[in-house]
Amino acid sequence: MAVAQRRTSKSRKAKRRTHYKLPKVTLVKDKVTGEYKLPHRVDREN
Repeated sequence: MAVAQRRTSKSRKAKRRTHYKLPKVTLVKDKVTGEYKLPHRVDREN
């Protein structure tokens, strides 16, 4: 098993983790109610 010989610096660790982020949430404005919701979702009408 590979074990690090030296400590990984904060900057090196941060460079590796630049892609570890949450995706931006896409919201769509509902034409009827005007509220924002996730796209491709069906409205519940009671």
